[in-house]
Amino acid sequence: MSESSSSESSSNNSSDLGLLELLSDWDSEEDNELDRTRSYGERVNYMHKYEEYEFMNHGIPPLHQLLLTLRFYALGTMLVAVADCVGVSKSSAGRIVRDVSRAIARLYSNYIYVHNNTQEDFYNIARFPRVLGAVDGTHILMQSPSMYDFSNTLNISSCILPIMSNENFCSTDSNIGEQFRNRKSVFSLNVQGVCDAHLRFINVVARWPGSTHDATIFNNLELRAQCENGVYGNRWLLGDSAYPCKSYLLTPLLHTHSINELNYNQAQIKTRNTIESLEKEVSCTVIKNKARYGNNQAVVIATAVLHNICRQRNLEDVEPEIDIPDNNSGYQAENVPE
Repeated sequence: MSESSSSESSSNNSSDLGLLELLSDWDSEEDNELDRTRSYGERVNYMHKYEEYEFMNHGIPPLHQLLLTLRFYALGTMLVAVADCVGVSKSSAGRIVRDVSRAIARLYSNYIYVHNNTQEDFYNIARFPRVLGAVDGTHILMQSPSMYDFSNTLNISSCILPIMSNENFCSTDSNIGEQFRNRKSVFSLNVQGVCDAHLRFINVVARWPGSTHDATIFNNLELRAQCENGVYGNRWLLGDSAYPCKSYLLTPLLHTHSINELNYNQAQIKTRNTIESLEKEVSCTVIKNKARYGNNQAVVIATAVLHNICRQRNLEDVEPEIDIPDNNSGYQAENVPE
């Protein structure tokens, strides 16, 4: 044991001496004091330079990154405004919002899911029975996308944030952005959400172009297939007149001819207003910031996740720092589309 340990220590000493010889700029037998001083000064300068570029990390702390992203969500303003608050560049702020948003969006399955026993809560709103959730869509403004944007989109899973492949589009040329031009002639994402009576999202899809009809998005929804297969029993979704009337999806009557039909419409609309009140909360996040396609996806889903976290922890609502436009106000300078 002693011989082996002594051999190991001798080998370590020899390796250390070899390393010292590599780091040394002069011969150990050299007696020239001037050369020794010059070599020492060169090594000190080299180490200072090495420490400056290798060890002096000026990275932004994770807490500051999270606070910057939350401020961006709260204000829905330009990146340069939130970047100044933390003291970073606009490009750094953009990367921070992108990375933090994608990290939060990956928590989708932990906080956005169908809750059980919501029928009674919906019934207490307007006495509408057996309601599973309310569904509606809203438009989020964005920049005109290019094919590059679709190669950098967020891919959590096929049921949460499916990437729109070339098969989803009529063409793959440079005019692909025209499919995101909605009926108001602006570029947008058509985001569809489903919520329960406690204003919690149970499903969010943020991948369809603004020109897509709400019924098309619903027909490609996994929740629709689950309702058709009877996963949630004899429970209904409530939607507006843009959706088809199904055995599991009830819409308002276009023409009422009796008091019973009128009462049905009033109860249906009042119960369905839960999802419409949530549209403003999602829309105001990017009300003034027209982000790219992939970034908008992540921001919308991350906002929905944070909203459910607040609802789950019973956090009080905070008044927004900007005016949120009504759906009926149309498209103005900085308004969100219907």
